[in-house]
Amino acid sequence: MKGRFGPYGGQYVPETLMSALEQLEGAWSDARANPEFQLELAAQRHAFVGRPTPIYAADRMAAHFGGAEIHLKREDLCHTGAHKLNNALGQALLARRMRKRRIIAETGAGQHGVATATVCARFGFDCVVYMGKEDMRRQEMNVRRMRLLGAEVREVTAGTATLKDATSEAIRDWVTNVGDTHYIIGSAVGPHPYPEMVRDFQRVIGDEARDQYLVAEGRLPDAVIACVGGGSNAIGIFTAFLDDREVRLIGVEAAGRGVESGLHAASLVGGRPGVLHGTYSYLLQDGDGQVRPTHSVSAGLDYPGVGPEHALLRDSERAEYVAVTDGEAVAAFRLCTRLEGIMPALEPAHALHHAGVVARELGPEGRILVCLSGRGDKDMDSVAEYEDAHLD
Repeated sequence: MKGRFGPYGGQYVPETLMSALEQLEGAWSDARANPEFQLELAAQRHAFVGRPTPIYAADRMAAHFGGAEIHLKREDLCHTGAHKLNNALGQALLARRMRKRRIIAETGAGQHGVATATVCARFGFDCVVYMGKEDMRRQEMNVRRMRLLGAEVREVTAGTATLKDATSEAIRDWVTNVGDTHYIIGSAVGPHPYPEMVRDFQRVIGDEARDQYLVAEGRLPDAVIACVGGGSNAIGIFTAFLDDREVRLIGVEAAGRGVESGLHAASLVGGRPGVLHGTYSYLLQDGDGQVRPTHSVSAGLDYPGVGPEHALLRDSERAEYVAVTDGEAVAAFRLCTRLEGIMPALEPAHALHHAGVVARELGPEGRILVCLSGRGDKDMDSVAEYEDAHLD
């Protein structure tokens, strides 16, 4: 069924937005089949984003864990410092084709907001970014970056003042200004065609990594590991390996203070299906179906839902999903920085921790590929704040 991943996905939106979604689906369908669009996208990826990004053998981390070899797909080396620019660039090119010059976006960790503000500066679009007050506090540097790029950053104080609430406000803006505005959703969530479209813009990660890994190792990895909030970097790297049944696909969610505590953001590990922000997927909800507050030291994973394709991969057992706590992620952040000279964002630090677990399981003959989805200079204050609060 169109716009569905098994039972998941769909378009649960006000009637006001249906014409905009139909227009977007048509523009995306045409662009996907248009050689000129694909050539421009490839050229912009190379000259503006800095693709292809390399894979890197994290030998010292592998030795520390005492198990399998670990390679990192270095999305932190993209312009703006994360994988988010892959999708923002593609959607900006679509907005230009649709002649929509006002762009809105939501952001949690700020990297999608920075990426959106960057492409708006590149193409001369007006840009409004919605961001929760709590996320603005813990990601102040990215707020400054967005404003320097010319974006208006609108503070959201509703609810927990984090990513869910910023997304809700962005949708309200879109309903009001649907005629001249394109909403660049930052993850593989939301109503159709967003989950499919964002996946396709992000699958450049997996397509590159698969080819690079075969050249470097002469074989495929035993496991591909990526963090999952909404799930765009994970679905981007997983997609290239879906048909390789011997490759384990592992998504790592935010366990926060522990899944059993209720203070987490692990929708696939600790949630159940429901509707959020226009799509049917797993989400965190109480017995009455109300969306539960989330918690994660990582602003980018602090979201109560997940992309619908991940929901299908979970149910079909093609991918496995685990959860990693704040403390484990902060430890992995410090470990990678000290051993490899690479400061990961807190989001992929969750994946790095679990890579250590899997490395020990697989042993020295094993091979692991981790999506290092972003760099961690944005998270230095959050790490310091966490460590100050947890001094013995």
